[in-house]
Formats: sequence, C-alpha cells, structure tokens
Amino acid sequence: MKKDTAKKAPAKKTAAAAKATAKKAAAEKATVKKATKKAAEKAAGSPLKKAAKKAVKKAPAKRAVVPETTAPQPAPPETEIAVSPAVDAGDRERLLSGTHHAPHSVLGAHPVPGGVVFRAFRPFARAVTVLSGGLTVDLHDDGDGFFSGLLPLREVPAYRLLVTYEDTVVETEDAYRFLPTLGELDLHLIGEGRHEELWTVLGAHPMTHQGVTGTRFSVWAPNARGVRVAGSFNFWNATGFPMRSLGGTGVWELFVPGIGEGELYKFEITRPDGSKTLRADPLARRTEVPPATSSVVTSSAYEWGDAEWLERRAEVPAHRAPFSVYEVHLPSWRPGLTYRRLAEQLPAYVKDLGFTHVELMPVAEHPFGGSWGYQVTGFYAPTARLGTPDDFRYLVDALHQAGIGVLMDWVPAHFPRDEWALAEFDGRPLYEHEDPLRAAHPDWGTLEFDFGRREVRNFLVANALYWCEEFHIDGLRVDAVASMLYLDYSREPGQWTPNEHGGRENLDAVAFLQEMNATVYRRVPGVVTVAEESTAWDGVTRATHHKGPSGFGGLGFGLKWNMGWMHDSLEYMSHEPVHRRYHHGEMTFSMVYAYSENYVLPISHDEVVHGKRSLVSKMPGDWWQQRANLRAYLGFMWAHPGKQLLFMGQEFAQGAEWSEAHGPDWWLLDPHYGAEADHRGVRDLVRDLNTVYRKTPALWRGDTEPSGFRWVTGDAAEDNVFAFLRYDSDGSPLLAVSHFAPVVRQDYRIGVPDDVPAWHEAVNTDAGRYGGGDVTNPDPVKPEPQGWHGNPASIRLTLPPLATVWLRPA
Repeated sequence: MKKDTAKKAPAKKTAAAAKATAKKAAAEKATVKKATKKAAEKAAGSPLKKAAKKAVKKAPAKRAVVPETTAPQPAPPETEIAVSPAVDAGDRERLLSGTHHAPHSVLGAHPVPGGVVFRAFRPFARAVTVLSGGLTVDLHDDGDGFFSGLLPLREVPAYRLLVTYEDTVVETEDAYRFLPTLGELDLHLIGEGRHEELWTVLGAHPMTHQGVTGTRFSVWAPNARGVRVAGSFNFWNATGFPMRSLGGTGVWELFVPGIGEGELYKFEITRPDGSKTLRADPLARRTEVPPATSSVVTSSAYEWGDAEWLERRAEVPAHRAPFSVYEVHLPSWRPGLTYRRLAEQLPAYVKDLGFTHVELMPVAEHPFGGSWGYQVTGFYAPTARLGTPDDFRYLVDALHQAGIGVLMDWVPAHFPRDEWALAEFDGRPLYEHEDPLRAAHPDWGTLEFDFGRREVRNFLVANALYWCEEFHIDGLRVDAVASMLYLDYSREPGQWTPNEHGGRENLDAVAFLQEMNATVYRRVPGVVTVAEESTAWDGVTRATHHKGPSGFGGLGFGLKWNMGWMHDSLEYMSHEPVHRRYHHGEMTFSMVYAYSENYVLPISHDEVVHGKRSLVSKMPGDWWQQRANLRAYLGFMWAHPGKQLLFMGQEFAQGAEWSEAHGPDWWLLDPHYGAEADHRGVRDLVRDLNTVYRKTPALWRGDTEPSGFRWVTGDAAEDNVFAFLRYDSDGSPLLAVSHFAPVVRQDYRIGVPDDVPAWHEAVNTDAGRYGGGDVTNPDPVKPEPQGWHGNPASIRLTLPPLATVWLRPA
C-alpha cells in the first residue's frame, strides 16, 4: 500500500519550497478536519446511519448480535496525515487473480497515519457499510468488488459489515479482521512432519474464534500461488474468500464467520502456471454421497458407550488371545442398510456365530464402488453412502458393546488419479512421488504416496491414529504392503531405480511403516496392526528396534496374513482326493515357517471373486463331497497355528462368487428353500468351531510359540491324514485329526501322550447336524499302551470321510 508520509524539511530551503510545504500541510489538515466532522455527524445520527439501521432490519434473521458500544473516538487530526484507503494496484490484481499470500494484510481494518483504513472485497455487492457501536459509515465503491474508507479513529474498533446485494442486505462479521487460528507449535509440528493429531488443525473445523462462531479452513498446498475457499455458502464463487499463507509450512488458513456444519466446500487452488483447480479437502472428515465430490463441514457430538471394552482390550496381546475374524463389505452385507441399521443386525449375527472380531473392508470415502474401497480419495471420511461419521461411530460402538472387536482395512499404498482429489494437488506432485516411474502404480493405474516426504508420512501416520482414536477402531489391516516395500514391484528392468545401497527395498516405505506402527502402538493401547504382505520379507511382525539378518529393523506389525498357507492349502483342497497324496506337502509346509511371524490364516474376499469361485465351489466332487471337504477344511484351519479370517457368505457355503452389487446369497438360509439345511449346517459348524476355539486356550495361546504345536503324523500321504497336537501354556492338549479321503477308516491308530486317561470328541465336522454322514466316536476313547507315531501310547479312531475331528481330554 502506498503511503504519503510527512517529511522533515531540510535545514536550508528556498522560500518557494517552504511556502509550498505550508500550503500542502494546510490542505491536508483541512481534509482531515472535514473527514472528522463527517464521521462525527454520522455518529450523531446522520441520514446514512438511519438508512443503515433500516437496511439491517431487512437483513436475514440469522445474525450475530452487534454489541452496543459507544462510538469510536476520532483521532486528533493535527498529529497525522491521511492516506489513500483504496487497495493498491498490485494487491488488487493478486486478489482478483487468486494469487495473494496475505489477504489479511490488505483487507479488513488497519491503523494508518490519519486513522483506521477499512477495506472489503465483496464481489457482486452494491454497497458495503461499516457498523461499529453507534457509528455507521459507507465505504467507497472502488470497482471490481473492492470497497474502502478511512475513518479518523485512534484504534481499530469492534465492527461488522453491512453488505448490500441486488436483492438482499446481509449483516456479517468481516473474515479479514481475525487473527490466525493455528498456533506456532502446530505450524512447527506440521513443518517437521510430526503432528500426530493433524486432523485437528487441517481441514474444516466449526469453532468459536475471538468470540465469534464460524469455521476454520486450512489446507497444505506449498506449491500453490494462492488458495481460496469455495462452497455452498458463497455460491461456489471463491473470489472473495482468499486464504492466507502461514509462513514456510505450505499451510493456508481462513476463518469464515457465520457458517457451520453441513456446508459444502472445496479449495480453489491457483497452480504455479496460473491455472486453477477445484479440490476436495484431503482432510475432510465428511463428504457428499458419491458420485458428488464436495467436502462437508462437520463436527462430532457422539457420546460413546464402550468404555468397558476399551479398558480391557489391552489386557492380552492379540497374538496370545482368541482371534477369529469375520470379514465384511458393509455396503453389500445386507444391501440398503445404513450404518445405524447395520448396527441393529451385524453385531447380533457376528456374536451368534462366535467370531471375536469383524474386519471391515475399506470404510474411507472412495468414488468408485467397484473398487470396494481400495481406491481412496477421502482418507479421513467414512463413506457417506451409509450415513454420517457419527452414524459410523454408532456402528463401532454397537459392535464393542456386543463384545466384538473392529478391524478396518487401511490403504496407505496408493490413491486414484481423480482430478478433484490428491493427484498433483497444488499443481505439482505433492502426495505422490515427483519421479513419474516411482509415482505410477503399475497394477492399478493409481499413484503411490511419496513416503520419503515428511508431510506425506505425517498425513498417513496421523490418519492411522485418526481412525483408532476418533472411531475407536481396534485394528488396522494394512493393504498391499508388498507393493510398498519393493521398488521393483510389478516393474520390469529399467522401470525402477535401486536404492542408495543398490537394493530393491523402498527404504522410505520401510521407515514410514515403522513410524506408523510405533506411533499407533504407543498412543493407542490394545490396537493391533495387521499386514497383508505376500512375500518373505524378514521381520514384518518384529519390533522396529530389533534388527534381523537383512540389517533392517522389524516393521512393527502385530500380525501378518499368511498368504502362503492360504495358497498352498487351497491348492491341496482343489485336487480330487485320489490325487491329494501327491500334494501332501502343501498342507504341511506352512509349519516350516509358522513361527517366523505372527500369522493370520486368511480366506478373504480376494479368494472368492474374479473367477476364483466361492470357497465351497473350489472343492471337488458332488455337492455332498464339496460341503464335506469345506467342513473338513474349516476344521483344519481353525486348529492350525495362527488366527482365522473368513469372508462373509463362506460361513454358510454360498455357491456363487461374491458380488458387491448384491452381497451374500441370504436366500440360501430361507427355511422354504429345499437345500437350506445344507447351508445352515455349515453355518452351525462355524459357530461350534468358534465356540470350542474360544474355550480352548490350546488353540490360540501358543500360536506364535513352537511349544504350542507338535505333529503326530504329517506324512500319512497315502491315507490323506494329518494329525497334530496343540498345547496350552500349562500343557493341556487338543488333538486334531483331518482326513481328506472320501472313505471311512475304522480303528485308525493315532499316537498320543500317555498322560491323558481318555479323549472325547469336541468337534466332528461329519456330524449329522452339520449335514454330514454322522460317522462319529460318541464314547470316550481310551489310550492303549502301544506306542505309535513316536508317542508312548495310541488310540484307535473311526475316521469319517472328508472330515476333521477334534479331541480333548475327557
């Protein structure tokens, strides 16, 4: 802003110069006196004041109250010389073009020589009037939506603006009179990439600031030439809402008074090349229902009722606790149900089946439903398809109160290229890597995060904490970890660059995962992180400070999906029984590496889509044999070391592949359906497996310890038999025998310890109530002193066809 300042006359002056100076001073003094007189007349009740009061009465009813104060006191005109109040040409151009970094330094009210200058930028306004106590002053229309005026006041008063448009008059606070809402500590932590509660400072937050209610908008856009806010509150015209840049952090901020929850908004960003882009808020905590893409101002008023659950969830680490998981795609579990309607049905169903946890496929907002949530655009917003964020809290709370933990799929590996979301957010690569080869995900047409950039790591680490702290999520299953860990993942030679050591490991991703896990475990007791990692990376579930043979510290996860077990065991089961003898090792190989990590045995959605067939349809034979194979396999799975995960629909032997369009085939359980008993029988088995599992510590307490497992026979390939013992920490055993041949074997001898007086069946997957042939061992089985399978004693069992039998000490 140009300023005319008083200058001290030199010691020697010509008479003419002295005379001109005196004349100029007299003119300036007369100007200030005239302005002072005019202001005093307005304060005393001029026609302008009366007109302004009349206009206020016409204004909308929704207003903040103007405090009654005495009129501001004029400054002594003799002491200062007035300046031009209008916005200068440079600032004017930057404000019009959306490239101003400091609009608050120009707009609003500022003390200047001669008084206080008021400037407003209100495109489309006919007039702007300053209201302060009893003072009412019309600002001069400078064109292009700019209004200004100089009042000969001693200091900046409390004031409001009366804005006249073509068909309405609005009384409002001036957004450019407020101090920044973010403190130095917040900005320092953001700049360092260490703000663990990033969601509390970035995004849109309804708040009271300097005694005024409104919403703070803030966004990280370091490459932007300017940022403005557009939304439903300004008819999506962002021109009059420029944000200020807060130092070198790349954060832009604006407090907009008078707006609150429910308003739609986006950020209009001026790119380095001068072009503009309208972007959804990366930290929006609520969004419109897709395909609409706006962010929504929101705050939570939810009152939780799960304090008891949270208090006890950290008592036992996940790898030493019962942990059987029901995987759910919420939009299709019962299509059409909202979060709150799901809360009425899902907890009861899962509790009845005995699962300890549910795992929700990605809940974060995503534009394309066919991605099942794995291509996220709203990392901080539960999908609006099913309700509000507080509705989602209600569902989590209901599950907790039913005694069920909640895991959530989390996708920090990549994001889609939608032009309104994260891709080149501020005109240059920001969330993605600046190297196009590193940025482009080769498999999914998406972009990989730049894990080496501290602000990006902060965005993701804080996001993990956000779901755990704000929504009480009990665990994060991290998707596609392998694609993060390897620079050459799905890339051909020449399409990737080795790391600084010449290796293929993505050192930035390793550091990010270690930081994420360490931070989550430090801040949120009882939460577990689970890696979907399909390679033999060393130390996925090892502590981050413990280095392994590769020289890396552990990644710090609590559990890891055992993809090898899943592939090998399903391959074995897909063969006709007569050929299984040649694939026997596929069922035993998992025990070679079973204790290298803390494992989950996953039969997930990935295994029952895209032509892979449903779980029961993978089994050979006729319908009876398919179901028998499935039941035997589930019995083997629940007894094998490791936690269990089963995708929805597979618990009742759905024959068709899963489709997100219609979800599980619930009609198979309709009592009027002829084969309903076949499907109900499998579901009853799953319930009984979970019930016995939870009551039998031998099946879960020693999952990660070699002492918790011992083969009885792992080489009976000719018989298609597998037998092993599971042990609790006090030595209490469970004997599991799986027989994958379609014949009955009478008096089949199994070696057992000699310190158990008798064994009885705890589970037999061939039981008639499950749809089997009911070939059972109804009476306790007593050991004989004949050694067998390396044990001092043995028992003789009747092995049902295609069945698994669990026996416990009688």
